[in-house]
Amino acid sequence: MQSNDHTGPGRQELAYLPVPLPKEPAKPSRLAALRDWWDRAWDVDGVLYGMWDDVLSAPDDGLRHMAPWLRVVLMVAGVSFVVLMAKGAGEVILQALHQILTAVPKVQVGVDTSNGVAAVVDQPVRTYIAQHSAGLPVAASTVYTLWLLTGITGLVLGFLTRNNGVRAMWTAWGAATVFMVWRATPDTSRPVAAGLAALAWTFLSAIALRGLTLRRRVIGRPAKVSVRPEIHVPVPYPVPAGPAEQHPHGSCPFRD
Repeated sequence: MQSNDHTGPGRQELAYLPVPLPKEPAKPSRLAALRDWWDRAWDVDGVLYGMWDDVLSAPDDGLRHMAPWLRVVLMVAGVSFVVLMAKGAGEVILQALHQILTAVPKVQVGVDTSNGVAAVVDQPVRTYIAQHSAGLPVAASTVYTLWLLTGITGLVLGFLTRNNGVRAMWTAWGAATVFMVWRATPDTSRPVAAGLAALAWTFLSAIALRGLTLRRRVIGRPAKVSVRPEIHVPVPYPVPAGPAEQHPHGSCPFRD
C-alpha cells in the first residue's frame, strides 16, 4: 500500500499555520488633519470661534474690559505704528536740517561782516570759529549757523517751557560765547569786549531763565487742622449743696 506521507528526512513538519499580521491603518494626510483642526476650532467651544467672538464684542466692552490677548495686539500695533512714524519723521527732519545747513551761504568767517555793538560779540565768535574749525569735516559757516541756532533755541524754549535742560543749554552756550569773545579779541580791548558779551548774555538770561528761583522748594503740603463739632469736652456736673450749705445759718430759721 502506497503511503501519502511525504515527510522526508530533510523536512520538518509545521506544528501550526502562520497567522498573517494586521495591516497598519493608513495615516491621514496633513491636509485632512488641518481641515479637521479647522473644523474643530470653529465649533462653539473652539479657539477660533472664541477669538472671533472677542473681536465682535470688543467695541461694546471697551479697551478696559476687552480680551487680554486683543488688548496686547492693539498695544503692540500702536507702539509699532508710533515707532514707524517717529522713524519716518526723524528721517524727514534730519534731511531737512541737512539741507538747511548745506544751503548756508559760504560766508567768510573771521572778517568784519557786521558792524555796530553786535560786532563786538559777533566778530570775535566768527574769528574763533574760523581759527579752530580748520580740521573739521564741516565748513566754518555751518558751525557758525549751529552756534546761532543753539542760542536762539535756548532763548525761546527756555522762555516758553522753563525746562531745566534747556536752561542748562542756554547757560553753557552763553559761557562758551563769552569765552570765545575773550580769546579772539585783541589784548587791548579784551576786557571791554568780554564785559559787553557777559552783559548782553545776562540781559537775555532774564528772558531765558524766567521764573528761575534759588529758594528751596518746600516738598509736601502743610498740615491741616480740622475742627470736628461732634467732639465734646466733658464738663463735670456740679454737686448739689447740702442743707447746711444752702442756708448760711443752717437749718434753724430763728438764727440771725
